[in-house]
Amino acid sequence: MCGVAAGAQAADLPILRGALTEGLSRSSVNWEGVYVGGHVTHGAADMDFTNSGQDLLAKLLNNLDLESQFNISKWPLLGKSHMQSSGYGGFAGYNFQWSEAVIGLELNYTHGNFFGANSGSQGRSFQYPTDYISTARVSSSASMNITDYGSLRVRGGYAIDNFLPYGFAGVAMGQASINRRADATIDYLYVGTNGLPNLSSSGFLTDNANSRFIMGFAGGLGVDVMLYSGLFLRAEWEYLRFTERVDTTVNTVRAGLGYKF
Repeated sequence: MCGVAAGAQAADLPILRGALTEGLSRSSVNWEGVYVGGHVTHGAADMDFTNSGQDLLAKLLNNLDLESQFNISKWPLLGKSHMQSSGYGGFAGYNFQWSEAVIGLELNYTHGNFFGANSGSQGRSFQYPTDYISTARVSSSASMNITDYGSLRVRGGYAIDNFLPYGFAGVAMGQASINRRADATIDYLYVGTNGLPNLSSSGFLTDNANSRFIMGFAGGLGVDVMLYSGLFLRAEWEYLRFTERVDTTVNTVRAGLGYKF
């Protein structure tokens, strides 16, 4: 009898051990389904205005001998601008869950105010064409104001008890006002002996794009923490890159509160 009892206990051990291992490895939270939420953000944007006015200058100086010889429109006139801002917004998405693995699709929106501006000028003189001292003076200015931005993203995470750490990548979208201006003045001072006239010309071009739709790409990391019966907290870092007339990167950290149905 004792041998039969010991054999029965030994036979039960692998089953019991497997059950404990399986129970500890699985998430106790169901993340699958529709969810919505809101968040507050704080972040920084870097706007690179370096090449933002070159196309305007190229139009101003089109078919000009000095442009073809010295590439005036390519002169470096502008630089970069850095700013910080806070905002608020919301998110909505759907999760699919297989054991601890969670994959989802999410739309994320933030209303904020990132404004940057830059300006610069440059002048040079040349002994060109023959018998002339030619002087080119050009200037450029630009500003950009991003008021709304967000991302359509694919999320991938791994559930650990009540925690869901995740990463994401997707398409960045935004609304911005971009205002640009370029000015050019060209003077030809005759220094020869044939009595030819001095020449001078000047002009400017502007390009104002208000409420322009901009696009780029997005990526980041975050963690959702289930609090109670579908209510969860969120902490996240998001990186956005917009490659429009003004090359712009936006880095934000955010805290949010959501509900999974």
